[in-house]
Amino acid sequence: MSPFRLVFGKLCHLPVELEHKTYWPVRQCNLDWNTAGVERKLQLEELEEIRLEAYENSKIYKEKTKAFHDKLILRKQFMVGQKVLLYNSRLKLMPGKLHSRWIGPFVVTNVFPYGAVEIQSLETNKVFKVNGHRLKSFYEGFQEHTVEELKLSNPIYKD
Repeated sequence: MSPFRLVFGKLCHLPVELEHKTYWPVRQCNLDWNTAGVERKLQLEELEEIRLEAYENSKIYKEKTKAFHDKLILRKQFMVGQKVLLYNSRLKLMPGKLHSRWIGPFVVTNVFPYGAVEIQSLETNKVFKVNGHRLKSFYEGFQEHTVEELKLSNPIYKD
């Protein structure tokens, strides 16, 4: 008994034995060893070419998709005195799907290079710096809609 069988409880098949078993069906079919080997090498080379072509196609697709996406990104330019809304990232912890994720309005007091913006709250007059990506313009003309409440009574049916 081999040590492998004592430890694992089954026979150990070496790669040489497996290779020998794969050649056995070829010999049974009376095929030529050399032509079968050359044909298999050609198949492997063709498979490698297909893989390289797929890799190039995916690279081209990713470049085109990135260019299309980058073309649609709008650059935000904030001016001092402009009113903006701030994205409330802590709202994720609160329940309620219909809460607005934007709070404000705030007034821009200073614009720093590399996207940092200093804003001031209109309610508390606190001044703090935020990332410009968390801001969007506030439009004064927007008015909230009021919903009329209609009271429905039981319908009256005529005979």
